[in-house]
Amino acid sequence: MTGNIFNLEGKTAVVIGGTSGIGRTLSLGLADAGAEVISSSRRPEQVDETAAEIEQHGRQTLRLCSDVRNRTSLEELLAASIQRFTKIDILINCAGKIRRMPTLDMPEEEWADILDTNLTGTLRACQIFGKHMLERGYGRIVNIASLNSFVSLSEVAAYAASKSGVVSLTRSLAVEWSKKGITVNAIAPGVVRTTLNADLLDNTPRGQELLMRTPMGRFGRTEELVGAAVYLCSDAASFVTGQTLVVDGGFLASGVNQ
Repeated sequence: MTGNIFNLEGKTAVVIGGTSGIGRTLSLGLADAGAEVISSSRRPEQVDETAAEIEQHGRQTLRLCSDVRNRTSLEELLAASIQRFTKIDILINCAGKIRRMPTLDMPEEEWADILDTNLTGTLRACQIFGKHMLERGYGRIVNIASLNSFVSLSEVAAYAASKSGVVSLTRSLAVEWSKKGITVNAIAPGVVRTTLNADLLDNTPRGQELLMRTPMGRFGRTEELVGAAVYLCSDAASFVTGQTLVVDGGFLASGVNQ
């Protein structure tokens, strides 16, 4: 390897669930690393806003909506992306949902919806984009896992089950596809502040406990996940597959913090 092994110039990335929170930050981070980035989600206004930002970062993009619960929408996303850019090198799966409630009270329909989005949605995207990558003999897939893949946070059993499944799916696809030029890895973010969770983190006992359990003594920033994503998508990680890279300020390493 020569030159900057973290450079993504000449690569095309699709980020599903890429127009808010962690996904939006990763989309812009890949653009800064040199990739052309298609950032897709269900909401047209967020797709437009994120695409405009990607263009402001000097990269090319498309304005395409998708829903991981709808296989046809993902197939259309792939087809339009290939038509414009001829190939997709990188897939990042960020779409997800969470609902807090006592497990005893959770309707099966709610459980199924969360697993359909977080776990089966990741599978759909990996199948559809993975087929294209396998035909080319090259690809980088990064799934978004969670601390809940490894430890329990009270009353989010469906989310935890889905994210544990994402780690297992990541390993399984890595074993199946690695000899064909595809790496499949995951990132497990720690407690990262976003617009959606800021009030919970700052103003609730749950937020106080999450802070206490993070040895760095602060919450993460979405920007602190970019390095992990760029690494896993780059030539620097060409022999890395089936791994879940935890970016959590020491949360999982921690026993007693005081």
